[in-house]
Amino acid sequence: MPGTVQSIERAAAVLRLLAGGAGRLSLAEISRSLDLAKGTTHGILQTLRKVGFVEQDRASGHYQLGAAMLRLGTGYLDVNELRSRSINWADPLAARSGEAVRIGTVLEGQVLVVHHVFRPDDTFQTLDVGSLLPMHATALGKALLAYGATPPARLDRFTSRTLISHRELATALRAVREAGWSTDIEEYTPGEASIAAPIRAYGGLVVGAIGISGHVERICDSHYQPRPPLVVNVRDAARAVSRDLGAARR
Repeated sequence: MPGTVQSIERAAAVLRLLAGGAGRLSLAEISRSLDLAKGTTHGILQTLRKVGFVEQDRASGHYQLGAAMLRLGTGYLDVNELRSRSINWADPLAARSGEAVRIGTVLEGQVLVVHHVFRPDDTFQTLDVGSLLPMHATALGKALLAYGATPPARLDRFTSRTLISHRELATALRAVREAGWSTDIEEYTPGEASIAAPIRAYGGLVVGAIGISGHVERICDSHYQPRPPLVVNVRDAARAVSRDLGAARR
């Protein structure tokens, strides 16, 4: 039997490291973590960048997983599997938060809602399964964009709070990676806010997102900030679904 190909092993190690990180990593951090020479690490990263598996931030020079890796992740993971693995955790999240729960994944530059749990009250609600939501104006979309999905070339405005500048969006996505969760506050629908967190599969690839949405007064406090207990609930649900999909504990 032929031996393993060292360069492929090293490239795989780089991808696993980036997939498991909470944000972008520098060349020095990657080199040190994998005990590789900087020159070797740089060559691997540049090759991965050329094929779209890795992206490099122009301002900092740091690296993260690229859009091609996200497409591979969502390609191997059937939408029905994402939905079936999420159901057991979406219902409890709706019960704990008192808000509607949606699970989404990337489809042709938008967020496809694959599962929707109604808010646990008697108000009239419409099922959103199959709906397409904008990436840049929703918490679900930002959670996907922050970990490799490609931003739309045009950022449409939906409310006065919608981010329509790519620079502003990039800043917001950096904050998502640092925090591990995303939000939109009246960016898509006036009077509504949402909180979301990424869902990871085996190897750490982000293949979807889970989040809650509701009236801004319930989601946010008097300072217009998402309520911490709701953030904890969303992140816990995302971790639980991720574990069911084979992701390592985080």
